[in-house]
Amino acid sequence: MAAPKWTTADIPDQTGRVAVVTGANTGLGRETARALAIAGAEVILAVRDTGKGAAATADIRAKAPTAKLHVQKLDLGSLASIHAASDDLHAAHPRIDLLINNAGVMYPPYGVTEDGFELQFGINHLGHFALTGLLLDTLTDVPGSRIVTVSSIGHRVGADIHFDDLQWTKKYKPSAAYAQSKLANLLFAYGLQHRLTAKKLPTISLGAHPGGAGTDLQRHSPMMRIMTRVGRSAAQGAEPTLRAATDPDAHGEDYYGPLRMMQTTGPAGRVDSSELSHDRALQDRLWTVSEELTGVDYAL
Repeated sequence: MAAPKWTTADIPDQTGRVAVVTGANTGLGRETARALAIAGAEVILAVRDTGKGAAATADIRAKAPTAKLHVQKLDLGSLASIHAASDDLHAAHPRIDLLINNAGVMYPPYGVTEDGFELQFGINHLGHFALTGLLLDTLTDVPGSRIVTVSSIGHRVGADIHFDDLQWTKKYKPSAAYAQSKLANLLFAYGLQHRLTAKKLPTISLGAHPGGAGTDLQRHSPMMRIMTRVGRSAAQGAEPTLRAATDPDAHGEDYYGPLRMMQTTGPAGRVDSSELSHDRALQDRLWTVSEELTGVDYAL
């Protein structure tokens, strides 16, 4: 007998919990924030454009008038902005239950962040690595706290960590750079769980991916036209992230995604990730490099 389909109606009561969702002004992030707010969580929308963040809060309140929502300025392409956001969050929310590392870019023309990192690697991985490290002390004393990092099916597609040219200064390939950043997301999520376990901390780290969801993330992708017509909605795409964040049966190092058609569609459940994503030596090497590039030492 097949397991029952998981939906957002299965999210346990989140009253009293504080959730930070990056990139919550649109797409998967907004739907994640909406579902958590409806379930009772106090949600911080951590966004680059605070005007769009305010519009997102108004949109969420249309369905959840009593939702507890806050907008936090956060540019994941700027280490200075990440440090400033961490200071703000520590002051306003010294206790955080959920950190959802959702924001990202996909297939942009070549560019670099404020700190000189290739955009996809800098924003998708290094920005979240730095943010998580700076906020970790607000999570590790909280029973049941979780960190969910959003990856992609793309972490399998010719993905590797190009340590000889992490910033793609030699020959930029948008799809390969994206694959590197999404593999890095999982290497980070799993590597973080190993470190949390070693310190016997209550926080758990998980991964998730949306499958084939048509969102603004794909605006530079040649698949955008197809995905917006036949792909899953942003609300459906957010379900794996929400299950990872709230399922009482979830464990550290779990990975959630759609269960059907090679993880492109269907209900959210536990799925497998690539063999490379579980390579402990690769996790450790990327971790060391990420600490060096961001200047954020986890002390784990």
